[in-house]
Amino acid sequence: MVRGRIRSWKGRSGFDKIDLYTRGSLHFLVWMSLVCPVLLSVTRPVRHSGAPVWLIAGTVLAAVAQGLCSVPLLAGALQSYLGRRTVGPSLPALGGALMLANTAGLLALAAYAGPEEFSELPLALAAATLPLTASLVLLAPVWASLVALTAVAAGVGGGAALAGAGGALVLQTFMGVCFGTGFIAVTVRLSAWTLDVMAKLRDAQDVETRLAVAEERLRFGRDMHDVLGRNLAVIALKSELAVELAQRGKPTSLDQMVEVQRIARASQQEVRDVVRGYREADLGTELLGAQGVLRAAGIAVAVHGDSGQRLPAAVRSALGWAVREAATNVLRHGDPQRCAIRLETVRDGVRLVVENDGATPGKAVLPGGGSGLTGLRERLAAVGGSLEAGPTGDGLFHLTAEVPLPSPRKPAHPPLETR
Repeated sequence: MVRGRIRSWKGRSGFDKIDLYTRGSLHFLVWMSLVCPVLLSVTRPVRHSGAPVWLIAGTVLAAVAQGLCSVPLLAGALQSYLGRRTVGPSLPALGGALMLANTAGLLALAAYAGPEEFSELPLALAAATLPLTASLVLLAPVWASLVALTAVAAGVGGGAALAGAGGALVLQTFMGVCFGTGFIAVTVRLSAWTLDVMAKLRDAQDVETRLAVAEERLRFGRDMHDVLGRNLAVIALKSELAVELAQRGKPTSLDQMVEVQRIARASQQEVRDVVRGYREADLGTELLGAQGVLRAAGIAVAVHGDSGQRLPAAVRSALGWAVREAATNVLRHGDPQRCAIRLETVRDGVRLVVENDGATPGKAVLPGGGSGLTGLRERLAAVGGSLEAGPTGDGLFHLTAEVPLPSPRKPAHPPLETR
């Protein structure tokens, strides 16, 4: 059984451990405060005071009943403070009645024994008020709790005076109740505040987890679009070309279908890489791929600049995605005859420019439109870059991606060589 409880404790989360420890500590503190009136009710001065047995037994039973009532009352007050449920007026009223019964019994016993002989009276009265004040401080606002605790201390002090206590003992009782209830109020309030903060932190972690899942879904959808967009366009293009060549009886149609088969298998592998999260675009590979795809579509391609192998890996990857998206747009939109790709250095970074003709207004992609350009902007923003894309009005379509490079004071890569 002990091992099972140890495993149960170890299996709890950090928040659950703190929650259980805090609640258990508060309930333990309340129960320990009620042990004091029970023990003091049967001390030697009380037993030799001539107090009736029913009064002693009634005081003990009132303390036990107060403890039993404090368990659901304190638990409900904590839940109410945390905003999870409300506590009806019946349970606090019962707790208040039991506190009055307990304190009245203690004062009656002090009257039989003599307040000066019953020197533990301030401690017993302070302990008797703690269960209700521990819950009251969570159910009422701070100012109302202070007023109520002061009223309880004044009432208990007045009761001690009615029981025959002198001025010093009355003041001692009042101060003892004020200190005890104040200590408990601060302890309970801070403990409940800690639980509230921890609950909010756990909720924030849950939100962060859901956002991470949503971000991963967006990444997956964006990568699937980038991977399949161009390849499907090429497959469709080559399939149409193969059909046309087959209708003309050209044997080269078989070569086109072999190429379709190769691209389809490559797409399968790329999709698997996307699912595993290992896929990164490379600028040099994408430049070669764009040239091959566009030329296969009958588009004249000119690439100016090197492959950017000296650039940081993150920059190469972002620009590689830019080349892929640009090639996809060239294939999908308009009726281009030529396409120029330039990779050039600028003052503080590197710029990629893709320009093609044949951009008709009805088919051209406007800036900010399409999930491909949106995903590309996100990729470039991750490395501090920017994207501009859209028709220029003279039948041309421009896509410009700029990425800053480290300043000369930091370890920088040599500038790109243009030719």
